[in-house]
Amino acid sequence: MRIVIAGGHGQIALRLERLLALRGYEVAGIIRNPAQGDDLRAVGAEPVLCDLESASLEQVAAVLQGAGAAVFAAGAGPGSGIARKETVDRGAAMLFADAAERARVRRLVVVSSMGADPHHEGDSVFDAYLRAKGEADTYVQTRLGLEWTILRPGQLTDEPGTGLVRLEASTGRGPVPRDDVAAVLAELVETPATAGLTLELVSGSTPAEVAVKAVAGN
Repeated sequence: MRIVIAGGHGQIALRLERLLALRGYEVAGIIRNPAQGDDLRAVGAEPVLCDLESASLEQVAAVLQGAGAAVFAAGAGPGSGIARKETVDRGAAMLFADAAERARVRRLVVVSSMGADPHHEGDSVFDAYLRAKGEADTYVQTRLGLEWTILRPGQLTDEPGTGLVRLEASTGRGPVPRDDVAAVLAELVETPATAGLTLELVSGSTPAEVAVKAVAGN
């Protein structure tokens, strides 16, 4: 199965690409800087050039054509301003969902953020980020042609993953290593029974595979 990941050079995406490639999937990562291509190849992924801030619906759908699943892991990044929260965290996420529908890719997993809320108040860049993520999540939740799952991790860290997590509709705030976020994403991609769920993720005491099966009702 071919899996396409938006934001293919992100810290979580590179970890996820490696995991999925090791599981035998054909993995493609969307990037806009060709200089990042070697980093994707090093983890077993095919780099695909596409700028989600300027691409058309048809262009993104063409990238997704033939995929069995898609993951939105793109983000404007901590150094960006409010404008790019709108164009990437909101706009690109919505475009990617529309393109998945257009390309008939039913399975979509979205990396969001704990606290994402379209009605979040405040004037800071982080406030704008949470609103943008919330608006994108709400939009994805209305896409009838998608089997979507939204993952909202807590505070991301670069600590080595433990493989032990807490994954629920509401976990409360807490840290989680990027390694463990990627591990949960890999399980979610393979578990379409989690479709229609918006889940929070922090470190915990349950193995990632078991945690995903639990929320899927297995």
